[in-house]
Amino acid sequence: MLRKGSELLRGDREVLLDLDTRTETQTTDSYGSLQNGGFIPPRYAANADEGTGGNTHCYTKSNQPVPQLGNYFRDGRTKIFVLVWEVRSRRKRRGKGKNEVTTEEGETVPTEENSRSERKKAQLAQWREKFVQNLESVGLLMEKEETANEKKTIHFLKISAPWDVLVCYAEELCLRAPLQQAQPHLDLNTSSRVLSRLCIPNAMMESVPNRPLDYYTCAFRKSKMNFLGCGDQGTYFTNTQRHRVVYEILARTVYGKRKRAEVGVDRLVNEGAYTAAFPLHEGPFQLPKYGIHPDELNQRQVLYHYWARWCKWYKYQPLDHIREYFGEKIALYFAWLFYTAWLLPAAVVGTLIFVSGVMSMSNNTPKEICSSGVSYHMCPLCKTCQAWNMSEICTMAKLGYLFDHPGTVFFSVFMSFWAVTFLEYWKRKMATLAHHWDCMDFHEEEQERPRPEFAAMAPTMEQNPVTGVKEPYFSEKTRLSRMFTGSMVIIMMLCVVMIFLVTVVMCRGIISVMMFHTGSPVLRTEAGTIANISSSIVNLGLILLMGRVYTALAEQLTKWMHRTQTQYDNAFIFKVFIFQFVNFYSSPFYVAFFKGFVGYPSNYGTLFGMRNEDCGPGGCLIELAEQLFIIMVGKQLINNIQEFIIKVKAWRQKRTLAKVIGSKVSHEPRRWEEDYQLVECEGLFEEYLEMLQFGFITIFVAAFPLAPLFALLNNWVEIRLDAHKFVCEYRRPVAERAQNIGVWFNILEALSHLSVIANAFLIAFTSDFLPRLLYQYKFDNDLNGYVNFTLAYAPLNYTEYPMCYKAFRDNNGSYTLFYWELLAVRLGFIIAFEHVVFFVLRAIDWIVPDVPESLELKIKRERFLAKQALAENQEALL
Repeated sequence: MLRKGSELLRGDREVLLDLDTRTETQTTDSYGSLQNGGFIPPRYAANADEGTGGNTHCYTKSNQPVPQLGNYFRDGRTKIFVLVWEVRSRRKRRGKGKNEVTTEEGETVPTEENSRSERKKAQLAQWREKFVQNLESVGLLMEKEETANEKKTIHFLKISAPWDVLVCYAEELCLRAPLQQAQPHLDLNTSSRVLSRLCIPNAMMESVPNRPLDYYTCAFRKSKMNFLGCGDQGTYFTNTQRHRVVYEILARTVYGKRKRAEVGVDRLVNEGAYTAAFPLHEGPFQLPKYGIHPDELNQRQVLYHYWARWCKWYKYQPLDHIREYFGEKIALYFAWLFYTAWLLPAAVVGTLIFVSGVMSMSNNTPKEICSSGVSYHMCPLCKTCQAWNMSEICTMAKLGYLFDHPGTVFFSVFMSFWAVTFLEYWKRKMATLAHHWDCMDFHEEEQERPRPEFAAMAPTMEQNPVTGVKEPYFSEKTRLSRMFTGSMVIIMMLCVVMIFLVTVVMCRGIISVMMFHTGSPVLRTEAGTIANISSSIVNLGLILLMGRVYTALAEQLTKWMHRTQTQYDNAFIFKVFIFQFVNFYSSPFYVAFFKGFVGYPSNYGTLFGMRNEDCGPGGCLIELAEQLFIIMVGKQLINNIQEFIIKVKAWRQKRTLAKVIGSKVSHEPRRWEEDYQLVECEGLFEEYLEMLQFGFITIFVAAFPLAPLFALLNNWVEIRLDAHKFVCEYRRPVAERAQNIGVWFNILEALSHLSVIANAFLIAFTSDFLPRLLYQYKFDNDLNGYVNFTLAYAPLNYTEYPMCYKAFRDNNGSYTLFYWELLAVRLGFIIAFEHVVFFVLRAIDWIVPDVPESLELKIKRERFLAKQALAENQEALL
C-alpha cells in the first residue's frame, strides 16, 4: 500500500533537501533505455504489479500497443512535461584533428582543451543521472524518447505527476478547489454591458466554445477531498495546474552538493545539462481539414481560431481561455492591453484637435509675419550666417500653429484626466480578474524559493525565518557593497546618455550651419527642420543601441543578490526602466524645456564654443512634435519588425531539427518534437517595456495630439502579433500565478503624475498660449501688433543697423516689465493647473473604491460558503 500523504510529503522534502550523493546506483534502463522504454517509480511499482486498485492502477504499463498520442505517455492517458538534451554523435576521425597531438610512441591523444570538454560532458551526464534519480524518489513518472541521425541524438524525457503527488503538492502550493456548482460566466467587458443595456448590437462580441467554468473556490486540502468532490482524477486538476506541480518539483530537486546549492532544472538548463524544459502544447493549432464541431477543438485551436488570427482584430479577447492555457501572468498582460480600447476616445479627441488646427490655421496665423516683407530684419542664427527677414518663415509659422493653439491646451487637460481615470479603472479591473482567477491572496499563501543564480553565487547558508529551511544568503555588508557598485554603473551609463544627447545637439548645430552655407534659399529656410529630423533619426539609432547594451548590463548587475524571482524582476525592471526613460525622453525634455535659452546678441550662451540652440521659426513645439513622431513611430515600427524576426528564428529552428527528424522518411513528427522546434518563450519583459508608449501619449501630448492615434494603430497590430506569437511560435510557457502586473503599475502611476506636471510646464513656458492670452488681456483682443511686441532690438554695439530677435527685452538686453508679469502668470498657471488636476484625481480616487462593491459582496459570500461547507463536512465526519 502507498504511504499516507503526510509521510509521502515528508519523504519528498527529504529528497528535495538532501544534497549528498546517494549510494544506490540506478541503471540507465531504469528511466528509459536506447529502446525508449518506460518507467514507473518503485513506490508505485508494487501496486502496479499486484494489480491492486489504489490510486495508481491507471499508470501500469500495458503489453498492448497503445497509439502514440502527442501529449501523453504510451498508455494514452498520462499527461506529460518534457526535458530535452542533445548529444553529438562521436565519429571516427580520418586524420589528426586540431584538438589532438601525437606522442613519441606515435599515439594520438586529446589536448587539454579537448579533455576539459570531455570532463564537462561527463559532469553534465552525472548531474542528469542524479537529477533523474531524485525525481524518481519524489514519485514522478517518466518515459524516454530519442531522435537521432549521424550527427547528433536528441533525448526527450517525458515526465508526469501521478494523482498522489498532485494531491500532496496541490495542498502545499495552495491550489484552489471548487466549492459549488459552476456559476454564471462573468462578463469582463464594460462596453458589452453598456451596449446590452442600450439594446445596441455588439459586433465585438463572439461566442467562444469551451469557456472555462467559474466556481466559488477554497484552498485545496487533502483531508477534505471527499467533501471537495475529487471524482474524475484525470480532469480534476487542469493541465496548467499539473504543469505547475511538475515544474515546482523540477525547480526544487537536487542534482549536486548542498554547499554549492546545485538545485533545480533552471540552473541545469543554464549549465547546459538540458537544452530545454517545457510543457507541451495541446496539439496542433491548425484547424483540421475535415469539418469539426467547435466544442471538439483543442484549447490551442480555440485560441488560434477565435483570437490569434488577424480577422479577429475587433473582437473581445477570450481572457478566460488565455488564462486557462497560459496562466494568470500572461492573461493579465493581455488584459492590460485593453487600454487599447481606452485609446479610442483619446485618439478621436486628438485627431479632432489636430483637424481643427488645420482648418483654422490660415485664419489664426499672425498676418504680420507673412505680410511683413523686409520690415523685420532678424539677427543671424550663427556667427557665420547672414541676417534674414521674418517673412521667410511664413510657412513654418502656419505649421507651428497646428501644435500650438488653444485646442492643444484643452487636450493636455483632457489627457491628464484620461490617464488617471484609466488607472483607477484598471485597479478595479485587476481586482475583479484576481478574484475571478483565484489569485486574490496568493502572495500571502506562497513562499518563493531562492533563484538558481542566487543560490549559485551566495557565499553562505542561513536559516529562512519563515520556513526554517537553510537557504543561500548574502550578508548585509556584501549586499551594500554590490548595491553601491551597481549604482555607480547606473550613474555612469546615465552620464553616457547625456554625452550622446550633447553629441546630438552639436550634430544638429553643425547640420544647420551646413544648410545655411549652401546658399540655397530653400535649404536656408528649412535648415532647422532638416537638422532636427536628421538628428532625431540619429538619436533613435543611439537610443536603440544603448537600450540593448544597458539591458544586458542590468541583467548582469541584477542577478547578483536578489533572492526570489519577484525581487529580481522588480529590481531588473526598475533599473532598465530608469535608464530607458532617460534614454528615450532626454532629447524631448531638452527640446521642450531647455532649448531656446540662448541669451541675447553680444551675450550669447555657448556650449563647447558653439552658440546655444534657439527654437526654430515655428517654435519649439513643432520641433518637439517632429522628435516625438520619429522616436515613437520609429520605435513602434522597429518593434513590429522584431516580432516578424521571431518567425524567421522559428523557421530556422524547425529547419535545424528537421535535419535530424527528416532522416526517417516514414516518421511523422511527434508533439514533443514539434514543440522543441518552436522558439523559447522569452517572458513578458520586452512586451511590458513598450509601456514607454504610455509616456509619449501623456507627458508630451500637448505638442503631439496625434500620439494616441498612432498608439492605437500600433496596439491593434501588437495584440495580433503577440497572440500569434504565443499560440503558434513560442513553446508553451509554464503557467505562473499573479494577482496584478506588479511594479509596472507603479511605473504607470508615476508616468501619469509626471504627465500632469510636464504638460503644465509645456503650456506655460514652451507654448505661446499664455503670452498671447496676456497680450489680449492687456493690449488688443485681436492680437494686432503682437508679433512686433514680441521682438526686441539688438544692442547698438552688436550691429551697425537695427536688427531684431525674439525676446521681451529692452535695447540694453534687460528684461521688460511684461516679461516679469508673464513669468508670474506662468508660475500661477502651473500651480493652478496641477492643483486642480490633482485635486480632482484624488477626489476620484477617494470616491471610487479600488475593489467594486459587487466584488466585495462576492468575496464575502465565497468565504461564508467555504466556512459553512467545511463546518457541515466536519459535522458529518464527527
